[in-house]
Amino acid sequence: MSATGGHAPGETPAFPWDEALALGLGALGWSPRDLWRATPRELLIARGRPAEVRPLRRADLERLIAAHPDPA
Repeated sequence: MSATGGHAPGETPAFPWDEALALGLGALGWSPRDLWRATPRELLIARGRPAEVRPLRRADLERLIAAHPDPA
């Protein structure tokens, strides 16, 4: 597990937090407040990579629902 994410060794994290933090706080010099207010799309654009738009797949939605159920 990295300091910024909770994934198993050898498993690809759902979001590249280490890279996002290094880009926003390091390369771009953003404040923590600005970084946490940025969307993933804004980070991609700031990095110089076009933001790809990919709709949420059903399997991804079901995985999110299972991982984060609504409180009873």
